[in-house]
Amino acid sequence: MRPTRPPQIPKVPRRVRRRFAQHFLEPAWVTKVVAAIRPSSTELFFEIGPGYGALTEALVSAGATIVAIEIDRDLAAALRARLLPRVTIVTADVLEVDLAELTAAHRLAATTAIRVVGNLPYNISSPALFHVLQTQRLAHPFADATLMFQREVADRLVAQPGTQAYGPPAVLAQLQADVTRLLSLPPGAFRPRPKVRSAVVRLAFRPSRVPIADQNFFEHVIRRVFQHRRKMLVNAIAPLAAERALAAGAVLATAGLDGRRRPETLQLTELARLAAAFTRRAAERVL
Repeated sequence: MRPTRPPQIPKVPRRVRRRFAQHFLEPAWVTKVVAAIRPSSTELFFEIGPGYGALTEALVSAGATIVAIEIDRDLAAALRARLLPRVTIVTADVLEVDLAELTAAHRLAATTAIRVVGNLPYNISSPALFHVLQTQRLAHPFADATLMFQREVADRLVAQPGTQAYGPPAVLAQLQADVTRLLSLPPGAFRPRPKVRSAVVRLAFRPSRVPIADQNFFEHVIRRVFQHRRKMLVNAIAPLAAERALAAGAVLATAGLDGRRRPETLQLTELARLAAAFTRRAAERVL
C-alpha cells in the first residue's frame, strides 16, 4: 500500500444535521483507520456515509476506486465538487440502495476485490450492517466489510457463546464472516464528539459455516429464542413451538439439544439444528 497523506478535512459546519447522526473522523484517526483497512490500488470500495470525504480521499491516495453512498445532499454535492479521481458519488439512503445491482454496475472497476467501508451513523448502524449481510448472502459480491460502530454494537458482533453480549447480531454476522475488532476509538476521535466510544470491526466474508435451508425462518427462530436468553431452552422455545402446534420437548429431541441449557450457550451449528428441527417436526405433523 502506498503511503497516504493526512486528509485536509473542511471545518464542520455550525449546524450538523442531527437526524443523520453525523460525527466526522479527525485526521489522525483517519490515518489509523486506513492503516487497518490496508487498501490496494486494484480494489473497489463501497463507502457508506463518506461525509466530507476524509476517508474517501485517503483511499484515493492509496490508488483505490470508490463508490461513495451519501444521504446528505449538501455533503454529496461538496464531495462531488472536489473532483476526486476514481470516485463515484451516489446521493441516496444506503438502506434503499440495491447494493447487489450497484455492485454489478461497477464490478469491472475492481481487479482483485470489492470491499465495504464506512463510518456508520449510529442510528442506522445495525440496519446498514444487516443490509450488507443480506446482499452478501444473496449475491456474494464482497470480500470484506470494515465498519465503524458504537462500541456496544461492536461488542455484540464479536461476542462468543456463553457471554452476555452474545445474541442475534453475533450469530448472523459470524454465520457469514470471521469478525474481528480492529480499533477502539474515544469520543475525541470525532467532530462533534459523541457521548459514546466507538470501534472498527472487520467482517471477512466466507462461505456459511453451517447449511441453512430457510434463512428467513432461521433468523426468526434465533430472534425469538434470544428474547428469553436466560430461560432454560425448553421454556424459551415453548411459545414458538405452541404457535406451530408442536411440543417443545419433541423439537429439542429432534435437534439433539438439552432443554435445560440456555439459548445464550448455543453454538451456530446447534442453532441451525434447532431451526431445522422446527421445520422437520412441522412437516411430520402435516404428514
